[in-house]
Amino acid sequence: MNAKAIPAGPLQAVARLLGERLRLRDWSEGEVLCPSPLVVRWHGGVVVLFRYGVVVGFGLDEAAWSALEVRLADRVVQPFPRPVEERVDVRVEAEAWEGPVGEVVVLRAFDVPRLSVLADILAKSVVLEHYEETVSAAFDAVEPLAERLERSGGPGRGTRDLVRHIGRTLRIRHKMVGRVEVAEKPEVLWEHPELERLYARLEDEYELRERHLALERKLDLIADTAETLLELLQAGRSLRVEWYIVVLIVVEIGLTLYELFVRH
Repeated sequence: MNAKAIPAGPLQAVARLLGERLRLRDWSEGEVLCPSPLVVRWHGGVVVLFRYGVVVGFGLDEAAWSALEVRLADRVVQPFPRPVEERVDVRVEAEAWEGPVGEVVVLRAFDVPRLSVLADILAKSVVLEHYEETVSAAFDAVEPLAERLERSGGPGRGTRDLVRHIGRTLRIRHKMVGRVEVAEKPEVLWEHPELERLYARLEDEYELRERHLALERKLDLIADTAETLLELLQAGRSLRVEWYIVVLIVVEIGLTLYELFVRH
């Protein structure tokens, strides 16, 4: 990895989740400092771009952010109406203990590997925040279904709504595991194992593992509830079909007896 140094000085790191995905394959803007994750020098600062929809900027003013968002406008897939954002102040102290100190993150240098580690943490944090809100809304929607089942003994809801809940949980899991890889360490640690402690401290500060596990538990409960209700709906429909068949058989037998004993 290119470890070209970033200009020193206190700065603010801002992570923004812009949409479902970023198209970055043919990126050619600014000076590329690292291809994976894509780290680019931009308007006197540095940005780290992630394919799963997050941009992390270091030392960007509002004009630089505006210029960046214009450049990204046609690269954001399914943009969100309100980007999720996380901010933290960062300062460099060459001999200091690296990691979060109060409201500030201390780094020993503003180099590409360290900024990539911090960007990875902030990017995962905003993705988790977005899906925490999404899952909470889905959880609120599923809870009345379970209460209705308890009261009436039946789901009382159409199959389409239940399948929609199941699909939503599958999509969230696909993104968290397949794209974001919340539980996985970034590739930069393979080349810079000395940054493992920094990553662990930041991961603990932002509670990534705990939040991920909490989301998984909620997703499991939502999926289990929706699948149970869907099975009950399907069982009820199967039972009705069986009754329809029985009625048809009885009618057929009645018609046959009528033909045998009345008309003859």
